[in-house]
Amino acid sequence: MRKKLVGMMALVMLMSMVILAGCGSSKPGGNNAENNASQEEKKDELVLAFGSEPEAGFDPTTGWGRYGSPLFQSTLLKRDDELNIVNDLATSYEVNQDGMVWTVKIRDDVKFSDGQPLTAADIVFTFETATNNGSVVDLNSMSKVEAVDDYTVKFTLKAPQSTFVNTLIATGIVPKHAYGKDYAENPIGSGPYQLVQWDKGQQLIVQANPEYYDTPSYFKKITFLFLSEDAAFAAAQAGTVDLAYIPAAFSNQKVTGMRLESVQTVDNRGIAFPYVKSGSVTEDGLPIGNEVTADPAIRQAIDMAVDRKALVDGVLEGQGTPAYTSVDGLPWWNPETVIQDGDMEGAKKLLEEAGWKDTDGDGIREKDSLKAEFTLYYLASDTIRQSLAISVADMLKPLGIHIKLEGGSWDVIGKNMYSSPVMMGWGSHDPQEMYNIYSSETAGIDYYNTGYYSNKKVDEYFEKALHAKTEEEAIEFWKKAQWDGTTGLSGKGDAAWAWLVNINHLYLVKDGLDIGDQRIHVHGHGWPATDNIVEWKWTK
Repeated sequence: MRKKLVGMMALVMLMSMVILAGCGSSKPGGNNAENNASQEEKKDELVLAFGSEPEAGFDPTTGWGRYGSPLFQSTLLKRDDELNIVNDLATSYEVNQDGMVWTVKIRDDVKFSDGQPLTAADIVFTFETATNNGSVVDLNSMSKVEAVDDYTVKFTLKAPQSTFVNTLIATGIVPKHAYGKDYAENPIGSGPYQLVQWDKGQQLIVQANPEYYDTPSYFKKITFLFLSEDAAFAAAQAGTVDLAYIPAAFSNQKVTGMRLESVQTVDNRGIAFPYVKSGSVTEDGLPIGNEVTADPAIRQAIDMAVDRKALVDGVLEGQGTPAYTSVDGLPWWNPETVIQDGDMEGAKKLLEEAGWKDTDGDGIREKDSLKAEFTLYYLASDTIRQSLAISVADMLKPLGIHIKLEGGSWDVIGKNMYSSPVMMGWGSHDPQEMYNIYSSETAGIDYYNTGYYSNKKVDEYFEKALHAKTEEEAIEFWKKAQWDGTTGLSGKGDAAWAWLVNINHLYLVKDGLDIGDQRIHVHGHGWPATDNIVEWKWTK
């Protein structure tokens, strides 16, 4: 695959230059001498190739900004580089004694980019609109939101929920006076930037918001180019971009005038196992359960036998870290979940003791005539998931577990994910995601708990974590849900998943461009590198 990509480079470069030539006043096309001269003249402009385009637009009430800065909008709270919760629009917030009422006071000096003041009425409108839109913005826990006065908002919950704070962190505020059906394409907000031009499928041009209340951006204009990873790398080679997101396959190739920035993430990949035995179906008639993976010895043996470091080195070119949970390295991660990688002898012993033996000599273990084999599904268009699936299948052959591989679309995976293991990926700064993946309450809901995992003790810890009044109080229970010394959702316990790797996010960055301290990145659906984009600057 890598040779094929390199062989296509000349064609890719030509195509990227054609695209870049039409990028408006930023003029990212042309020869290197012209580009360098232009760069000297326009130190207050950036050209970035991030690849993924927010096809649904820039409306926070339908999900924009949940995987990176909302850019155009402000949020009530935000996280700093250490993932601590700090104020944005808010000046303070408090939670009442029973944890049901959150009162937030906001700044009185904030204006939207059209010059109109931002008040509590806009915050109420934003959260009510998000509720009515029924989008990925999860406001099921909220009973009502109301303005106490122009600069105070009160949220009343149906039950205490510590993770509600993440809704205040992730939801950008939209203007009541300027919100309409076309808002997603023409956003107005109080964030550090405002939209100038969006050529769908090609580029997005933004400029600094002159009304922004906080530290102004170093850059007056930023152009985001929507290029494939191959084309982005070619553009970096051509010197036409200041930053380019690239795949691990290109990470060892030097580009003159640029450096590689490798950012740690919780953008994880792992195998979600059907946890229950077969025999039941979903409301849509899809089969649930798998006789092989319902045996804890199979799941735990796989988790023990997988050599995560080899996967990082071989599949990710060393650009990643072994994964043991969905929250590695975050404040609510329990480091006791780390297990010994590649423990093949321990895995064999576990299977033997559980009655899984190769009695007929075909290399596949069996137990009571049941073969230790299953189909592992992965997204066919994702080369990393495919490579991980192939590598894991090869690793487990000596263990006596036979894995049949099946690449498919999400539609195909959706019909099989409740009865067959699937190579999945998650990663968020919100611990609520761990609840979504593992809670018995979310079993069979969309892509959440596809394996129908259930552990009463884990559910108890989840409830205690959610009902805590602060994130700090909740952390103890999130950690115990992973492993409390006796049970838990991790590999040391039920091994409902076999987490494999966290994929580093890789950027080629032009020499002299400082992109600040990048916090642990989340899943790559959005632009997580932009979380601190107002801190970016040229140093030379």
